[in-house]
Amino acid sequence: MKQLRVLVVTAKGLKPPEDASERDDIQNSSWKMEYDVSGALTRLGHEFEIVEVYDDLGSLKKSIVDYAPDIVFNLLQEFHGVAVYDHHIAAYLELLRQPYTGCNPRGLMLSRDKVLAKKLMCYHRIPTPDFFFVPFGKQPRIPKKLRYPVLVKSAIEEASTGLSQRSVVYDAEKLKERVEFIHEHTGGGALVEEYIDGRELYLGVLGNTRLDSVPPWETVFADMADGSMPIATHQAKWNESYREQNDIRSELAKSLPEGVSKRCETLAKKIYRTLFLTGYARLDCRLREDGTLFCLEANPNCDLSLYDEFASAGEVLGYGYDRLVHKILTLGLSYEPAWKQ
Repeated sequence: MKQLRVLVVTAKGLKPPEDASERDDIQNSSWKMEYDVSGALTRLGHEFEIVEVYDDLGSLKKSIVDYAPDIVFNLLQEFHGVAVYDHHIAAYLELLRQPYTGCNPRGLMLSRDKVLAKKLMCYHRIPTPDFFFVPFGKQPRIPKKLRYPVLVKSAIEEASTGLSQRSVVYDAEKLKERVEFIHEHTGGGALVEEYIDGRELYLGVLGNTRLDSVPPWETVFADMADGSMPIATHQAKWNESYREQNDIRSELAKSLPEGVSKRCETLAKKIYRTLFLTGYARLDCRLREDGTLFCLEANPNCDLSLYDEFASAGEVLGYGYDRLVHKILTLGLSYEPAWKQ
C-alpha cells in the first residue's frame, strides 16, 4: 500500500497527549485505542492527523477540506454524547464522498438499535435470547410466559454501560426496579432478555463482501464470588483490579465441543450479513451447555485496542496488530458506497 494521508477521527478528550509514550498509565487510559492505532499508522509509514469531534460537524468538514485525507480512520462511537448517532457520522462522510474505515451507515443504524437488531435476527432464525423492550418512561408490561432469571440492560448504550451484577433479576419487583434504573441512568429504553447460562464468546469478522472470521475468543470468569453471575459487566470489562480479584480473563476459546468452532464461523458471517455490516465487527454470543449458540448483540467498529479481544483473536489468525490496521484501511478504501457506483 502506498503512503496514505489518514485523518483519525475520535471523540472529544480521546486524542493521546504529547507525552503519551512516556506515561505509565497507557493501559488504563481512555485514549489507549487511539494511541495504539496511531502507533500502527506510524509503523506502516502513513501520515496522519487526529481530530476530536463532539457536537460540531463543521470542525470535521474543515479538517477534511484542510488536510485532504485519502481516508478517514473513523473511531467515533457517538455524537453529542449519543451512541446511536454514530451512523450519522458515516452518512455525513458518504455525503462528502470521503472514504472511511469501518461500518456503513445502514449497518451501524441496524446494529446500534439492539431491539431492531434482535427482531432482524429472529426473522432470519438466528438464535437470540427471548426479549421485550420497555420504552423510556414507561412501566414494563411483563409477558406471562417470561422465564426468570432475566438480564436488564440499556437498549442504546455500548461498553456495558449500566450493566452490573444487579442487572440479573429473578422476580417482577426487581425487574421493575432495574428498568427504572436503566431509564434514569441512560436516558433511554431498557432491553429485558432471557439470561443464558453459558460461556461468553466473542466472534470477530472482517470484510465487506468477502468475509474473514477470526477464532472464537472467550471471557473466562474463573473465580467469581459466591452469588455473582458470570456476565460482562462494566467492571468486568474495564476495572483491572476487579478482573484480577475475580480472575476474569480473555483468551482463545479452548476445549469447544466438536463442530462448535465451525458453527461459530457460520453464525458470525450470517449475523454480519443480516445486519448489513461492513469493515469489521465483534459479535457477542453465549454458548449454552447443550451446544446452542445465542447472539446477544453485534458491535460494529468495535474496540481496536492492542490486546483487546478483537485484535488478540485476529493475531491468532495471522493478523498482527499492524497488519490488522492495514487490513481495515484496505477495506475502507475498497468499500463501494452509492456515490462510487
